[in-house]
Amino acid sequence: MANDGRSKIAYLLERLAQGVAAHDRENPGHQTWGIGMAHFDIERLGLEEGEAILPGIILQADGGSTGGFRVLCNGDHNRELEEAEEEVVDAVAQEARELEVVRPGGGGEDYPPPLRPPL
Repeated sequence: MANDGRSKIAYLLERLAQGVAAHDRENPGHQTWGIGMAHFDIERLGLEEGEAILPGIILQADGGSTGGFRVLCNGDHNRELEEAEEEVVDAVAQEARELEVVRPGGGGEDYPPPLRPPL
């Protein structure tokens, strides 16, 4: 039975290392410093908050949902997401302005009144 517990920890460490590698590959400007887990999961696995779970990576209870983990880094993912959303909003706003410029019938005197169906 003790071997079963070690295989679970080995599986966990493998998944954590994969998560850190994926994060670092997708966010080269960020420095990963920890793994966030629910306090319940840390206790259930027999681990301790603050211990080095991987070289240079500290385990941190972060109040997240059970059954998962989060890669903790010095980057601001929320700010990057907000900047990306702002770019989309700006692109949509620019597109709308371009459509207004191209759209005929802006209500000037050179255009007949719009057609309306009979009531």
